[in-house]
Amino acid sequence: MVSLTAEYALRAVSYLAVEHDQPRTVHQIAEATRVPPDYLSKVLQELSKLGLVRSQRGLYGGFTLVREPPQLTVLEVVQAVSPLHRIEDCPLHRDGHGPGKLCPLHKLLDDATAYIERSFAGATIADLLEADGDIRVLGLPPHTEPVRENGPVKKPS
Repeated sequence: MVSLTAEYALRAVSYLAVEHDQPRTVHQIAEATRVPPDYLSKVLQELSKLGLVRSQRGLYGGFTLVREPPQLTVLEVVQAVSPLHRIEDCPLHRDGHGPGKLCPLHKLLDDATAYIERSFAGATIADLLEADGDIRVLGLPPHTEPVRENGPVKKPS
């Protein structure tokens, strides 16, 4: 029920959340999250358009989260790239299946979507970072020194 695009967005946002103030390049995020870089670039553009991540160009550029991880829900990230769709009318259009009246199949599907929606709305990105009292994303160790394709980044003085 959740698209691969949504999972990729959640991986990227979780990765950015570990050090939310340090810009990360598409290449860095893709390598760490095992998301194809070209696809990830499109996902990050969508997240940027909707104001969930910020994109900076230049030598010290990259992507960062706009909000702190506890203020960003899983649902917001999912809805930004691959919205969950609720079923309001039965697509079969049979007698007794009018607006707001779903057949058993479509009611079950809508109930499942509603459950996922509630679960995602109640979970923040910060919740995804907690594992055994240590902050880990996708089993990765915390970031160390920022690295670019051509070596370590020199921080501005």
